[in-house]
Amino acid sequence: MSFDIETLVSACKVALEKEDHQEKIAEIVRTMIGDTESVKAALGQQERAGIEKLYVSDQLTIINVVWAPKMTLPAHNHNTWAVIGVYAGREDNIFWRRLKNNPKGGVEAAGAKSIASGETATLGKNLIHSVTNPTDTFTRAIHIYGGNFFEIERSEWDPMSLVEPPYNVENTLSLFEAENSIIEALKICEGNA
Repeated sequence: MSFDIETLVSACKVALEKEDHQEKIAEIVRTMIGDTESVKAALGQQERAGIEKLYVSDQLTIINVVWAPKMTLPAHNHNTWAVIGVYAGREDNIFWRRLKNNPKGGVEAAGAKSIASGETATLGKNLIHSVTNPTDTFTRAIHIYGGNFFEIERSEWDPMSLVEPPYNVENTLSLFEAENSIIEALKICEGNA
């Protein structure tokens, strides 16, 4: 099946009406990203880290996430289910669990999963994870969430202390821009070498 944003959005809206909607959406994504070249042709070969909104409503968010080489996003939750479909590169996810009886909301590592190009993963509503692009190239993935990703109240965890402050979407967007600044600086340095 050739990738098309309108078809993806329409199919996901229909799947939302089903009882097992997350698994239905995972199957849609699995089928559509099976042809990674088709997805790349539709979404482009981005050379900047970022989050591109493809569709946002109160029930569903579909975004195109581009991870810079070696980029890491600290531990965070979504407070909704998610489906991830990687169509270029690889995402390494560390899964975290809350520490019991910790008033600061600390976490500890509890598992991991690598998602390579052409693969999908489903994440539960209460899952906490961090994401790393372990490659020297950009990783690109479709992320789908069961709600408005940009307005859901949730948490993130400080990478050093593992303490839980409220999630701040502006911090995340700033992290992507910081990665782009590093890439630009490296290009300048390579040009002067």
